[in-house]
Amino acid sequence: MTHVIVVGGGAAGLSAALFTAKNGLETTVFDTDKTWLHKAHLFNYLGIDSKDGTEFLEDAREQVDDFGVDRHAEEVTAVEHDGSEFVVTTESGEHAGDYLVLATGAKRGLAEALGCAFTDEDVVDVDVTMETSVENAYATGAMVRAEEWQAIISAGDGAAAALNILSKEKGEHFHDFDTPADAE
Repeated sequence: MTHVIVVGGGAAGLSAALFTAKNGLETTVFDTDKTWLHKAHLFNYLGIDSKDGTEFLEDAREQVDDFGVDRHAEEVTAVEHDGSEFVVTTESGEHAGDYLVLATGAKRGLAEALGCAFTDEDVVDVDVTMETSVENAYATGAMVRAEEWQAIISAGDGAAAALNILSKEKGEHFHDFDTPADAE
């Protein structure tokens, strides 16, 4: 089974994890729970009138857990790509995956260590699908933006990365479009 590793458990990381797990890919999230969302209150997130950032994270984590995401509360200290898979190193050992989604906020050290290209603004260079210069490695949220650090933008970045991964896996452009019948 195709395995997606997500590093970071804020809006971008959990959004990517939701889409990949919901659509049948094995998904593992590594998260230190140091996201800026704990300092936020969401008034400008579509569909949310007012919600504390920590409460938002609790709801998002419950949602990804319901789709079988394997979440680990530990820091990724290194990442490598051997040409066929990504290997992330944590305190508990090494973990391998076919795809990597980096969602570590403004911390870009893992992307740099992986050899991802950077822009003149010193952010990770990605295409519209959030794919970096390293094939099958994606960067999202504040890693790729000099200033636009909003939870809703980050969640969209995570979704874009996940949909591109799913498109690659399915061999055709993939849309995750639910209908009311899907909720029954």
